[in-house]
Amino acid sequence: MSLGQIKSTAKSGKEFLTVHGEKTNFKLLDFWIWTASDIVSNAIRGKFAEFIVGTAVGINFDNVRTEWDAFDLLTPDGKKIEVKSSSYLQSWCQKKFSSILFSIKPARYWDASTNIQEISPKRHADVYVFCLLKHKVQETLDPLKMEQWDFYVLPTFKLDLHKKSESSITLNSLKKLTSSVNYHDLRIEIDNAYHIQQSYKESD
Repeated sequence: MSLGQIKSTAKSGKEFLTVHGEKTNFKLLDFWIWTASDIVSNAIRGKFAEFIVGTAVGINFDNVRTEWDAFDLLTPDGKKIEVKSSSYLQSWCQKKFSSILFSIKPARYWDASTNIQEISPKRHADVYVFCLLKHKVQETLDPLKMEQWDFYVLPTFKLDLHKKSESSITLNSLKKLTSSVNYHDLRIEIDNAYHIQQSYKESD
C-alpha cells in the first residue's frame, strides 16, 4: 500500500491553533515569528537567500517551498536555480569574521512523489546563485537591506568543470569565474547564465 505524497498549500499566517475546533490565542504567524526571525542564522539565512532570489526572478510564492527538491527554485519560464549563501557575520559570538565558503557538492536527487533516490550524484540546476551577506558591522547588519548582499551567478557547467574541489568553492575561486552583481541586476544575470548553460548543453 502506498500512502502517496502530502501536498502542502500556502498559508497566510492568520490560521489559529485549535483544540477540537475551538480557537486558541495563537496563530501560525506566532510560530513563524518564533522560528524564523533570526535570518542571520545559517539555517534560516539559506532559506531567506532562496526567497531573495525568488523575488528577483518572479517566483509564485503560492507554490510552497519543497524541502527536498533537486534544485531550490523553478522560475515561471522553467529555469532551474540552486541558491547558496554565506556570511562574514554569524548569530553567535565571533572573534573573527567567518571564512566564505559555498557548498557545490553534487547530490543524489530524492523524488518525494516516488520515494526513489537517484543512483549517481550530479548538479541538477541550470544556474547557481551564490548569495554573500557581505556586511561586516554587527551593529548595522540587516539582511533585509539588499545593498548588504553581493550575488555571484554561474551556469552550472562552469562548476562541473571546476577541478579544484567537487564539494565546495571559496570566494576567491568564485571571483575568478564571475563578478558580483547587485540585487537589481540579479534577474538579468540569471537569464544570461541560463542562456550560456543552454548553449553549452547544445554544443556538448
